[in-house]
Amino acid sequence: MRASEPTFPGSLGSFDARTTPVLQTDVLVVGAGIAGVSAALAAADAGARVLLVAKSGLSETNTAWAQGGVAAVLTDEDSLDLHMADTLRVGVGLSDPAITREIISKGPESVDWLCSLGAEFDRRPDGSLELGREGGHSVNRVVHASGDATGAEIQRVLGHAIERHPHITCKFGTFVRDLLVQDGRCVGAVLLADGDALAISAGAVVVASGGAGQMYRETTNPIGACGDGAAQCFRAGADLADMEFVQFHPTTLYIAGASRFLISEVVRGAGAVLRDRDGHRFMSEVHPSAELAPRDVVSRAILERMVETGDTHVYLDLSGLEGDPRKAFPSIARICAGFDIDIARDPIPVRPGAHYLIGGVRTDSCGRSTIPGLFAVGEAAATYLHGANRLASNSLLEGAVIGRCTGRRAAEERESVPLASTEAGPSFDTPAPRLHLDDMLYSLKSLMWRQVGLVRDEDGLAEARERIALWHHYLMRASTDRPGYELRNMLTVSALCATAALERRESRGTHFRRDFPQRDDAGCCHHILMRRAADGSIEVEHGPPVPPSDAP
Repeated sequence: MRASEPTFPGSLGSFDARTTPVLQTDVLVVGAGIAGVSAALAAADAGARVLLVAKSGLSETNTAWAQGGVAAVLTDEDSLDLHMADTLRVGVGLSDPAITREIISKGPESVDWLCSLGAEFDRRPDGSLELGREGGHSVNRVVHASGDATGAEIQRVLGHAIERHPHITCKFGTFVRDLLVQDGRCVGAVLLADGDALAISAGAVVVASGGAGQMYRETTNPIGACGDGAAQCFRAGADLADMEFVQFHPTTLYIAGASRFLISEVVRGAGAVLRDRDGHRFMSEVHPSAELAPRDVVSRAILERMVETGDTHVYLDLSGLEGDPRKAFPSIARICAGFDIDIARDPIPVRPGAHYLIGGVRTDSCGRSTIPGLFAVGEAAATYLHGANRLASNSLLEGAVIGRCTGRRAAEERESVPLASTEAGPSFDTPAPRLHLDDMLYSLKSLMWRQVGLVRDEDGLAEARERIALWHHYLMRASTDRPGYELRNMLTVSALCATAALERRESRGTHFRRDFPQRDDAGCCHHILMRRAADGSIEVEHGPPVPPSDAP
């Protein structure tokens, strides 16, 4: 194997149907955020027996950590066409208008559904929903809960719903090692539960295991966001798309040595401004929408200001907000107070962090992948809603809308197949090297932050691919437990991101190349698809040109 050309086996290990315990279910759902739980509820309501598995608990999903809200057209001042226009503009030519319209049109229905489950969203004195505005939106249309704890509220009611449902069984603390594919159809998965292997025979599998922020040194994501779903589906042979597009949130709390914490976009929507260490407000000089410009614009502007000033961060100033920001944003106020920051008086030190993986498993509007029986939804999927950059608060909306459709289709299209044993992985003639996984993980995070982060170029991306290939080659011979498997998944997704970023020789949305700083609609307005080739290498396909959209 050439180290500069990463190759990946079709599985992380073998499966022996004669000795491995097997459980049967109609639909297996992997992931417990809004997309996975919505799919599980819909499949169970359609009569399927559902097994939902997640490697952590309900409080450790990206949904639970989400401070932003649900974008939906809920007032006469707003319209479907306006929400579509905002989404397509931020997506910079790569959002699919038909998918966008389908998802956005179901926004009000999705909010009503969450309310019917008991979600307590913020309301005005007259009882109507309080709507906020976030970056890229032209009007107030974002539903929140407790100001800055929308995801936690949604996770709460969804958790109660699956606990009550008689047709849903949950297994938390369970890691999916491999998907099982027989005769071209996904028929189940191999899990690791308490260190032991367990096979699931399923009529359909829904992958909703979230994003991959943990492959970066700076991230807003929980510790489990390792890109497991994208890596598993890639090994299984599914098409992936748009892996070069990773959204960085502009404002994460920066305290040296402390975990990063998201400072929600709703804070800037309420009037907070960004300043450098000299107190200068700089975003008004960068974009007409200033602090409410699309996230990629704000993130790169912050990075440029950090380079110019030699500082490690900039500052978010809430002192000009009407009312007491500590009451408006209690979660943020509480976290900042732990570092002796009074958000009503003190500017908050912030810097960008990896926030959302726009790319993922290529699916249609009901989660179907290119492998029969395998569905994907949420951050693990690429529906082409977000294009080259995600409009704030469209992801929870997508998770609810596509999740419910995916669950129904998985239940309808399930097909039980007896499991057969799989072949063992590749063998090696030399002993496995002794590896320090924590050191390799930190090195990967730093490499991705430097070379596959906010600003990229050919030399850095090529270096990243070569080092990732070398690490994966060594790790493939030495890892037979969950930490090693997670790191292999992260290396796989990192290689896919770097490969796609090398292929896109332009700058568009979240993807910025300093060696190709301009957008190239003539040569690059297309999606980049990837799949695992027969020899384990990454096969790349450039999709057809995306025609200019006259929507709405």
